[in-house]
Amino acid sequence: MLRTLFMIGLMALVGLFVLKLFFGVFAGLLGVFIVLALFALKVVIIGAIAYFILRVVSPDTAKSLSEKFSGTSTSI
Repeated sequence: MLRTLFMIGLMALVGLFVLKLFFGVFAGLLGVFIVLALFALKVVIIGAIAYFILRVVSPDTAKSLSEKFSGTSTSI
């Protein structure tokens, strides 16, 4: 009976250790993902602002860039 109680306690401690390890790694990976997603969002915003300025200043260049990256021709 005493052995059973010790085994239950040991399993509980092992379970807590595994949960802490799992959520510690998961939280780290989630943090890296959020940092990368925020960096990608900043790059997209800066690119959109640069494209908008280029479109206002030089529409032909913006059109050629749009054709180059979209792969479709916008001219008729």
